[in-house]
Amino acid sequence: MTAEAILRPVEFHERIIKLQQRMQGQDIAGFLVTQHVDLYYLTGSMQAGMAFIPAAGAAVFYVKRSIERARKESVIPVEPMPSMRVFGTALRERYSSIFGTAAPVKIATEMDVLPAQTFARLAAQLEAAAGHVSLVDGSSLIRQIRMIKSAWEISRIEAAADAVAESLHATVGMLREGMSELELIARIEYEIRIRGHMGMMRTRSYNMEVMTGMLGSGEAAAEPSAFDGPAGGRGLGPAAPQSVSRRAIERNEPILIDVGCCIDGYIIDQTRTAVIGSLPDDMAAAYFHSESLIREAEEMLQPGTSCEVLYDRALKQAADFGLSAHFMGYGADQVRFLGHGIGLEVDEWPVLARGFTAPLETGMVLAVEPKFTFPGRGVVGIENSYLITDKGPRQLTKSPEGLIVLT
Repeated sequence: MTAEAILRPVEFHERIIKLQQRMQGQDIAGFLVTQHVDLYYLTGSMQAGMAFIPAAGAAVFYVKRSIERARKESVIPVEPMPSMRVFGTALRERYSSIFGTAAPVKIATEMDVLPAQTFARLAAQLEAAAGHVSLVDGSSLIRQIRMIKSAWEISRIEAAADAVAESLHATVGMLREGMSELELIARIEYEIRIRGHMGMMRTRSYNMEVMTGMLGSGEAAAEPSAFDGPAGGRGLGPAAPQSVSRRAIERNEPILIDVGCCIDGYIIDQTRTAVIGSLPDDMAAAYFHSESLIREAEEMLQPGTSCEVLYDRALKQAADFGLSAHFMGYGADQVRFLGHGIGLEVDEWPVLARGFTAPLETGMVLAVEPKFTFPGRGVVGIENSYLITDKGPRQLTKSPEGLIVLT
């Protein structure tokens, strides 16, 4: 672990204070943190357990395993996780001012990710131990706090961006006609792994898995999948139904290289398009339009701009180009967004989509990915990640732009 990877404890405490302030504003007495990414974000440790953060006062991290490691990592006190049968009683004994009264109490937790069985057991235990306790959805509270990145978090995303740029530069010259998609992604993965990539990119969405990237060539890249993105990819079979296949890369077809990297937990997301030879005219034009779209988006990535305004503008541009049917997928498999937040997870808030009316704020980091899908032929596009600043967007991705053309 590099020296830069060590985050000062004060930043974790500042995050907890922000969460407590939001709880106080919504008459929530405490937050029961269960998801491992949220646990890391608030405690500094990802050991198995649950953290209880009262709206006022000291938080506790109840750990099942490993207690020893959690005590080395966590910035808040660590206690052994009691049996679920008595967990409610343990909370009542420690936080009697919350659970020891007859008044109704609201405890928040991350209902967007909490398994139903665990939720039912927690709700029953809290009700039995304290009475008048209701579990409410607090997922938006923590996701809103996580939207704004600190200087340290941005430095980790930039480190991941450096690793991706260096890895793509090291491997693009190896690209040859007849090479399989699998071989190409394996070479890229090797390069980013030796530069610190954790080997995974986390996602919050239920049943949504993210590999190192979505790399696909020709018609294989355009095959739809369950993955919530503009390009699914053929994959290696029903058990891995997205991204790379064993298909051989051919001349004069688009090669979509949508590659991420995760260093110290933080993710960068970028896409570049390559071709051996030349693209068909309509696909070359579509690629050119994707760059026009991202330039337009950059002009609008300003604090105060509504997220859905950026998406609506992109839809209008795609229509002006005559490419509405191909924008961000095709047919029933089109996705309804232009970009998304990134950080500890690849699908963070905000989302550049209709219905997401929240304004952009300084400190947000977003991946913007205008792409065009041509069924049976391929996908072209570009993706950059940006930091929102008071002076406009700062591009975090480092790889050179432009269509990568190999002879």
